Amino acid sequence: MWSDLFYPDNPKRREELICKSQEFQDLMKSNFRATNQLIDVMNKHLSCSFQHITLNEDASLQENCNVMIECIHKIQAVVEKIDKELKEKLEPTLYEKLLSLSLTPEEFKSISKAISAVCGVQSIQATTIISILINAGDILVNLVSQIGKFGAGTFACVGLAVVFMGIDMIVEAILGSIERDKLEKALKEYDEALTEFEPASEKYQDNITYVRIKIEEIKK
Repeated sequence: MWSDLFYPDNPKRREELICKSQEFQDLMKSNFRATNQLIDVMNKHLSCSFQHITLNEDASLQENCNVMIECIHKIQAVVEKIDKELKEKLEPTLYEKLLSLSLTPEEFKSISKAISAVCGVQSIQATTIISILINAGDILVNLVSQIGKFGAGTFACVGLAVVFMGIDMIVEAILGSIERDKLEKALKEYDEALTEFEPASEKYQDNITYVRIKIEEIKK
């Protein structure tokens, strides 16, 4: 590229950019997949009716981030509603035992009745899922915060199709409209966002995996 003659650091910038783009691509795909797995669990065991979300590679990063945020907000609303109603129906000591899942058979019966009144379901799976999701409230909030920051960043207007198509398309799309100093700023911003976004995503995905493992253990 002719710009390399004038900006000898451009090849390094392009390499950094494609690596960061790949990281974000993998994280977003994993977050969408994990969210759909959580939706399946909640629909099956808590009588919810969430629809799967789909990552649109032709849309911008911001648009796809908004899809995730909207879906998680809906999940949060359901969890918060269940949590609020259970707090009202259960004795404080019993509520705390629900969160720690340290229940005697009699305590489980009492909680199951409360959950049945709130969700219309009564099972060990439902009790387990509710306990884990209430405990995971901060994880959901943190992920929404990080996705929001990323979606509002420098690359928010760049289509995922461009990001996914590789280095040439990314460079063509970005270098054509952003000067070198702005590109450097964008790379720094991207790196900072990923530093926070990656651990938040991993905690979120791990939590959903934990829910699924606990349910499988109950089936055995």
